[in-house]
Amino acid sequence: MTRLALALMWLLHGLPYAMLAGCGRWFGRIFWLLSRERREVALTNLRLCFPQWSERERVALAKRHFEAFGKSFLDRSILWWASPRRIRRLVSVRGMEHLEAQKGRPVLLLAPHFVGLDMGWTRLALELDMVSLYANQKNPLFNAALYRGRTRFGRSELLSRQEGLLRAIRAMKSGKPFYYLPDMDYGPQDALFVPFFGVPAATITGLSRIARITGAVVLPVITRQTAAGYEVEIQPPWSDFPGTSIAEDTRRMNAYIEDEVRKMPEQYFWLHKRFKTRPPKDAPVYRR
Repeated sequence: MTRLALALMWLLHGLPYAMLAGCGRWFGRIFWLLSRERREVALTNLRLCFPQWSERERVALAKRHFEAFGKSFLDRSILWWASPRRIRRLVSVRGMEHLEAQKGRPVLLLAPHFVGLDMGWTRLALELDMVSLYANQKNPLFNAALYRGRTRFGRSELLSRQEGLLRAIRAMKSGKPFYYLPDMDYGPQDALFVPFFGVPAATITGLSRIARITGAVVLPVITRQTAAGYEVEIQPPWSDFPGTSIAEDTRRMNAYIEDEVRKMPEQYFWLHKRFKTRPPKDAPVYRR
């Protein structure tokens, strides 16, 4: 089944982009109908983060999110098999001057989990070598395809989370920016419970710890779906970071991500069980 799905994705990458985008939105709608578990995860997250909304508003946003996710999923076919010229045409970049100004310094690219995350990585990999971490997928064939697709260009390093941060820090010190994705629930290890939309969320403290160890500057990177494709925005470096404590830095990171989510809530990755790890004595929020 996985081989058939990958073959279909390879065929789809040759479509005109408007047709591919339409297929992606329909894929998202079908996924909404068929995946009861992920539908419930998304709605649970939205109930926790936006309690002031009506259930109708949350369902409408969740449906838009599934469409955005479906589109981004099929758009991976372009990342994995299309030419660099087509990728550059589809994904624009602005703010590169902020990154170029940091030459000679270690750099942390703070990349929250919006649906365009892979587009941002691949587009920047056409311009420079980076390092990042990834989580191994349960399906080995899909995992291999994902790895090959993300390492097509340049000499970027993609390390599994099982390898830890040491190799990534060494790559940073050699001049490769670290495309860092810290806003998922990885369990209680190396995490603090920090509010995310007012809900205690197990949040890894790596952004602060790595900045303290390496002296790295933090540049947020946001990738947005647009009508024409995607836009990668490299924002100005954070000032006064790291701050007085790791806890303060982690709260600042979550507050920043909240602000960006409010700008395009349908594009944030609500399918993830962000609140799976609970503070002691707090009840689970997901059914399983």
